[in-house]
Amino acid sequence: MLGVNGYEAVNWNRQGGELVKAFWDQQWRQIWFPEEIAVSKDVKQWSRFEHRETYKRVLGGLTLLDTIQTNIGMNEIARHAPDLQEKALYTVFAAFEAIHAKSYSYIFTTLCTNAEIEAIFDWVKKNGNLQYKAGRIADVYRSIRDGDPVTLWKAMFASVMLESFLFYSGFFYPLYLGGLGILRSSSEVISLILRDESIHGVAVGYFAQQLYKTFPDHVREELAVWGYEFLLDLYHNELAYTDDVYADTGLAPEVKAYVRYNANKALMNLGFETMFPDEEVHPIVMNGIRNEGTTYDFFSQKGTTYAVAKVAPITDETFAF
Repeated sequence: MLGVNGYEAVNWNRQGGELVKAFWDQQWRQIWFPEEIAVSKDVKQWSRFEHRETYKRVLGGLTLLDTIQTNIGMNEIARHAPDLQEKALYTVFAAFEAIHAKSYSYIFTTLCTNAEIEAIFDWVKKNGNLQYKAGRIADVYRSIRDGDPVTLWKAMFASVMLESFLFYSGFFYPLYLGGLGILRSSSEVISLILRDESIHGVAVGYFAQQLYKTFPDHVREELAVWGYEFLLDLYHNELAYTDDVYADTGLAPEVKAYVRYNANKALMNLGFETMFPDEEVHPIVMNGIRNEGTTYDFFSQKGTTYAVAKVAPITDETFAF
């Protein structure tokens, strides 16, 4: 980065970057790769699974969103973030988003034929609701202007909406099935992705909050209106997307409740008041997230019960310096 007196080098010994380092450590200590999960264990169940088309479309939609987050979102936010440590953190997040996008293809390769895979990626390009939300998010990323903190904040807001809200209509189905004991290994991949997305949403949301505090009152008011309108537009599109993708399963109402639950979580990550009333998330989905009863061969695969290195979870105390 070019400073007043030339190019600056990132200084990880600088005081005041403790939280960036905490997010950095948390992300790297839970590194994983899709090939370490034995998705092949799902092949027998997959052959007799009734709603294969829904499952494939859910993963196809997630692949598109993670591709945008890898190639546009995190890169643009990193490019315009003024702090060098934050820049480095966002590039790490982008690397994990690339792992996520590859993970869905790993599941496809294991469970689907080449013709089925091609059909899904063709569906991704043609689905209007999916393309709409991808376009809305990508447009905000591409609208960041050099030296303009307002457009940077909007991009960070959009990033949190993607990672803490829009992904979850897709996450619902594998987690739901995993909670029922169906396609558990594939569900485990989703659980690991969700664990990463939780860090990304909290981290980007926190730094967005710090940036938001620097704006005068009238700018904060304008951005709050913009943010809620942006979320509401995405939410209405998400309802239509959910009705389309989950039409054959009868699960659309439960998926929509989960979407609203996560929309509220996204707003809280950004320090905003929630938009939707509290409602119960389907307990089977929560069971799919926890996977508490699962056992693993630690030499061949990783689950949520296994980590490369133990690290204390990020809590409210993490933010107290």
